Amino acid sequence: MAPSELRPMDRRADISTDAAIEQPQAQPGFGRNFGFLVHDVSRLIKRRFDRKARQTGLPITRRQASVILYIARNEGVGQSEVATWLDLEPIALVRMLDKLNDEGLVERRAHPTDRRVRTLWLTTAARPVVAQIVAINIAIREETFAGMAPHARDTVIDILGGIKENLVLRDEADYSPGSPSAGPDGVNQAIGKLAIAAG
Repeated sequence: MAPSELRPMDRRADISTDAAIEQPQAQPGFGRNFGFLVHDVSRLIKRRFDRKARQTGLPITRRQASVILYIARNEGVGQSEVATWLDLEPIALVRMLDKLNDEGLVERRAHPTDRRVRTLWLTTAARPVVAQIVAINIAIREETFAGMAPHARDTVIDILGGIKENLVLRDEADYSPGSPSAGPDGVNQAIGKLAIAAG
């Protein structure tokens, strides 16, 4: 096609494209990068916990604290359930439990009816640690919601709870038997969708 046959560009379309690139908030669904925002909030809360734990002499990380709190609420839980809940590889959880056992905070016991299963229990020494973890969590929650009305806090938590439920349902549906995304290709599709959503 000869240059003379090219139609002149519609400058209005060009301007609207520029505006969409420069001001993504004007496009519904593209502004404020929800996935990144949630990730940053989570990262900053983890950092705050680790800093406060060091300041108070608590010798554990936030992930280890999560394990301890989960066991505190579910004494006798199996290792595989904790690994699933924390989305950890079993070997990574074993290393974490070894450290918590060495610290005298968690003990493993044989399952009463299944010799293949090891159950997890808190030691007496872990009780004051649980209290410290809870105190740190409360302090961070107050910092996180500083300046927000109580009903706004409840709304944020309710919305995040609803979002989590939606994602869990979608995840379960994607990996249910017979689902087209249950195989390796489906896993790649799911990862691609999450990457798009996070952007």
